[in-house]
Amino acid sequence: MSQKAIDLSIEFCGVKFNNPFLLSSSPVSNSAEMVEKAYEAGWSGVMFKTLNSDRIPIIHPSPRMNSFHYGNKRLVGLQNVEQISDRPLKDNLLDFLYLKKKYPDRVLISSIMGFSNDEWEYLAKVSEDNGADMLELNFSCPHMAVEGTGHHVGKAFDLIEKFTATAKKAVSIPIIAKMTPNITDMTEPAIYAKRGGADAISAINTVSGISEIGLDDLVPKPNIFGIGAVSGTSGPAIKPIGLHFIADMAKCQELNLPLSGIGGIETWIDALEYILLGSSTIQVTTGIIHHGYRIVEDMIEGLTDFMREKGIDKVEDLVGKALNNLVTTDHFNLERQGIAQYDEDRCVGCGQCVIVCDDAGGQALEWDSNKRIPKLNENKCLSCMICSFVCPVNDLITFKEMESGWQRQETAVMEPTIASELKFSPYHTKE
Repeated sequence: MSQKAIDLSIEFCGVKFNNPFLLSSSPVSNSAEMVEKAYEAGWSGVMFKTLNSDRIPIIHPSPRMNSFHYGNKRLVGLQNVEQISDRPLKDNLLDFLYLKKKYPDRVLISSIMGFSNDEWEYLAKVSEDNGADMLELNFSCPHMAVEGTGHHVGKAFDLIEKFTATAKKAVSIPIIAKMTPNITDMTEPAIYAKRGGADAISAINTVSGISEIGLDDLVPKPNIFGIGAVSGTSGPAIKPIGLHFIADMAKCQELNLPLSGIGGIETWIDALEYILLGSSTIQVTTGIIHHGYRIVEDMIEGLTDFMREKGIDKVEDLVGKALNNLVTTDHFNLERQGIAQYDEDRCVGCGQCVIVCDDAGGQALEWDSNKRIPKLNENKCLSCMICSFVCPVNDLITFKEMESGWQRQETAVMEPTIASELKFSPYHTKE
């Protein structure tokens, strides 16, 4: 008996995508040659690198990127100071025509950013005239220093509404507004974009940051001939921020727009997490810089296998499925408590759990030096689970819920005479 086919196609703003996986507007989507290679690898669409109107010359700094490594982990983050496309507008538009003719079933989305209201209108029109299926309005590039561009627009909500309305009036194709994460609440600017006519929201763009300081020359990297700057950071390090903003917007009833998720996506699990929190499509850059276009093959295979295992036929059925389980902290059931539990037979005797529990947890572990295993004092265990985070053996330390009514019995660690002299009022002052 043959297995039922898994449908990874998804509709986004009325446009059908073969699967949810797209190139984001970035160095990985800079030309037809690059996009063609990505299409052949299996990507369903592209946010083409943000178009330049040719009015202002675009010259990229050199060098333009710096990697953020952490320990043995390579490329946990990527900082870059690259600008929008430095290619002539005519060349980019010819690429649009070529890609749409050769790959009519793939979605081509034009990312645009104007330096004036007229430029927003112009870039929107020429994008549609030359084959773009949708527009993405770049309100979020963190490198732009000119007022009224990039993230400066993303923080000026009236400009978001104005430029969105300008583009919306100029074209008949769907419009996506790309939000900056360098702000506290993304739902507010997203609502302004909706008021201007946006059909969807994409988020997040890169997070403003500093990836490294050169210890020999004291220059922030990337070192541009002796100076550095705060600029956009991407990669796995920013995924928690991306998930947070996507979830906020997905739960905002006033917004109620389709979402395209971006930020730290390298695996099918990363992509699925964005989908479960409300993203219909997924955009990738740093994952491609790290591993190449080929990662889409693993994403497609992994997501397909997951859906088959769970008995889910269509990927669209997964969109937002985790949102009902996402609450504010005041909804937690504090009557249910638990502790860490240890599989002593699998313990390798490194003792790292004892160290972190003693220095950063409940000081609930004692070390059996003969057996080289930890011994837990249940009444002192805080269920913080930091011991499990440092354990080198997967799932050796797990969470165990205690019976209803169980409470930790605090034990004194000080001499009674000293404890009796302490006063615990937060308003206590010396008499």
